[in-house]
Amino acid sequence: MSPMTSTLRGAALAVTAIVLFHSLGSAQQASGAVATGSGDPAIRELQDQVHQLQQLVEEMRTENAQSRAEMHQLRQDLQATRTLLEQPAAGKDSEMATQTVPESSAVAAVESATPLEQRVQKLEESTSLIGSKIDEQYQTKVETASKYRARLHGIVLMNAFRNVGGSDSADFPDYSLPVRNFFPRATVGATLRQSEIGLEIFGPNVAGAKTSADVQFDFAGGFPATGNGVNFGIVRLQTANVRLDWDHTSVVAGQDSLFISPLSPTSFASLATPTFAFTGNLWGWTPQLRAEHRFSVSDQQTITLQAGILDNLDWELNYSSFERTAQAGEMSGQPAYAFRTAWSRPVQQHPLSIGVAGYYGRQDWTWGRYVDAWAGMADWQVPIVPRVQLSGELYRGRGIGGLGGGIGTSVVFSGSLPYSPLRGVNTAGGWTQLKFQLTPKLEFNGVVAQDDAFTAEIRGFATDQNNSGLIIGRNRGALGNVVFRPRSDLVFSAELRRLRTFPVYSSSSSTNQVNLSVGILF
Repeated sequence: MSPMTSTLRGAALAVTAIVLFHSLGSAQQASGAVATGSGDPAIRELQDQVHQLQQLVEEMRTENAQSRAEMHQLRQDLQATRTLLEQPAAGKDSEMATQTVPESSAVAAVESATPLEQRVQKLEESTSLIGSKIDEQYQTKVETASKYRARLHGIVLMNAFRNVGGSDSADFPDYSLPVRNFFPRATVGATLRQSEIGLEIFGPNVAGAKTSADVQFDFAGGFPATGNGVNFGIVRLQTANVRLDWDHTSVVAGQDSLFISPLSPTSFASLATPTFAFTGNLWGWTPQLRAEHRFSVSDQQTITLQAGILDNLDWELNYSSFERTAQAGEMSGQPAYAFRTAWSRPVQQHPLSIGVAGYYGRQDWTWGRYVDAWAGMADWQVPIVPRVQLSGELYRGRGIGGLGGGIGTSVVFSGSLPYSPLRGVNTAGGWTQLKFQLTPKLEFNGVVAQDDAFTAEIRGFATDQNNSGLIIGRNRGALGNVVFRPRSDLVFSAELRRLRTFPVYSSSSSTNQVNLSVGILF
């Protein structure tokens, strides 16, 4: 018998006994004081009251029996629901227990103070809710070989574009190139190779830390040499990392984005490379090991410290498509080092943050030629008014082609021989974005960006012929876009982007692109 049923029966019997004893006592007093018999009105009134009490007791017994039957049926329904809840993978047990225990506690807390009909209705609603959660879990669960749960995420993205002018890539250009003779200036096309697929795995707790892993791919790894090969984008690894997260400290190991350059302009026209890569937005999916610690200065102010070692890359082309060869930074025998510190606080439900970072890596180009690559960076997010935010990054460095600086060029050579003198490319650049959030579903973004290699240090020292390719001295970009999210998982975007590129030894060229995007996030 449930506690609620026992409580109802006890209360009913207690009330009945009290009323009966009170009524019988009154009747005895009345009969002693009055000499007349059953015809006295007081006696008749007492007899009527006793009769009514007897009817009330019978009605209460009937209702109590009905309540017991209903509660028995509800217990059977809840037991069936618990059986269904125990069927998902063991990795879900703790999560489902966390969700159901508070609901059971809440029902028990209000049980004694709520009328029976309302309690029954709430139990029915709870049963329906639990059933819907089971259906949702069945639809969204990802089965794994271990007991730990996984979550699939990503975006299916289609980009339709029209370009006027030449570029390094038609679908997501990074810099402009002159249009070749007898080729048209305008081209149109569409692609889905910027779609992304990721898998997040939630592991066990280790030494008080929550462990997780994440791997993400796209289809921008090139094209097979076959008919319609442009539609068969090759899968490419973007990031893959393992995390240990405590309350205020995190350790991350894997191939990840640059923590010293954490921001990027908002755009769905360029996901295969971050927006304005090689145009003032430092980036790289680089193997690294880093640690970060967050501590509060006040209730709303936070300071973050990050430090790590990175694979010492310099953006050299691979000599083989199948074998891993060491780059100049790796041949120095030591990794690259980086750190960042940032201050942040919320302002009008938007982050206000300022960060500074530094980078150093030594490069060995053989024949006794060394370059000390370094960079200093700054980033910011500033809410101007509730619907307008300003964000951006700046940097100054040398030999940072591995981070996308110098338009992806770390050094230039003065000759074509393998032991020719070389010089690290000095560069400075950055970008800034103004975001206008018209509504929660509609936003407008405007961005300007530039990467400026110090042309005066290149001109006269190196030529295009000595460096096996075009040497670019400056790359500028600007864009404006509108992003509409009718739902959180559905995105429409239209963007106009302009690139203007200045080679060291030839005239500048420009490219304009109109890009229409539609995507579904999952």
